[in-house]
Amino acid sequence: MQFNELTPEEKRIIEDKGTERPFTGEYDNFYEAGTYICKRCGVELYRSTDKFDAGCGWPAFDDAVEGAVKQISDEDGMRIEIQCNNCNAHLGHVFKGEHITAKNTRHCVNSLSMRFVPAAK
Repeated sequence: MQFNELTPEEKRIIEDKGTERPFTGEYDNFYEAGTYICKRCGVELYRSTDKFDAGCGWPAFDDAVEGAVKQISDEDGMRIEIQCNNCNAHLGHVFKGEHITAKNTRHCVNSLSMRFVPAAK
């Protein structure tokens, strides 16, 4: 499998499971129509129609493209990590039971883990 070249900061997030500082990511306060794809492999991960403002400092989605994201318990057992199901790139974490949206789920994603593709006009 061939991967896109990553910057050192993207590698820190995607490969070393790092986290961006809150409210600094390119897609935190970004609401254009389109699709978010994995920065590492290019697979579609999220649709803009599932994005919402959670006020948490990271892009938040209440759903993922079917089969695109896998959930894995963190080593500490406290949180659930989300990864690209195609290339295992670290995306962030998922939180359930917060009652922020009707789907009751928040995928909290690092902007550096994704690339935005605008909807065709």
